[in-house]
Amino acid sequence: MSTLRKKRFYTLEEYYSLVKQSDERYEYWNGEIFCMSSGSKEHAFIATNIARRIGNQLEGRNCRVANSDMAIKVPTAPPFRYADLSVACGTLEIENINGIDLLVNPILLVEVLSNSTERFDRHKKFEFYKSIESFREYLLVSQDQPSIVQYVKQDNGNWQASEVTGLDSEIYLPSINSRLLLREVYQDVLS
Repeated sequence: MSTLRKKRFYTLEEYYSLVKQSDERYEYWNGEIFCMSSGSKEHAFIATNIARRIGNQLEGRNCRVANSDMAIKVPTAPPFRYADLSVACGTLEIENINGIDLLVNPILLVEVLSNSTERFDRHKKFEFYKSIESFREYLLVSQDQPSIVQYVKQDNGNWQASEVTGLDSEIYLPSINSRLLLREVYQDVLS
């Protein structure tokens, strides 16, 4: 006869303790803790390419680019989430909760999609991110083909979706007045 293991639920204090003691990234949801495992090499190269291209264009402007180590404060999904890339402009707002620094005012968030996270990133996580007052633009970047889905918040509060495909394409990022060439996003990943 087999025995079923009872699912363990954690307090926020236990979660904070784990995050501070570990080199891994974890997300907390309704008492459960999920390890945010490392992505593929393609995932890493794409995220780095985007960070470099955006960072170079923002040089001299009052904006900062952060990688996936930066926790993002999400009002509707406390205490925080991790994006693959975040951009904040203007006065940088950081809130420290239990020794963990959280970015409060991202304007642009980027997720490089993987099979295990794509559905969550496209739907639930996007809904969570929408509760961030400063949030204006969301990019979902495929790692299998040259494709970026872009959501831009309109003046009326609605989100406009568009998709750019093909290595010869370019995408304009209105939230930070920058552009990405897909050939550069996928450099050393796709031919």
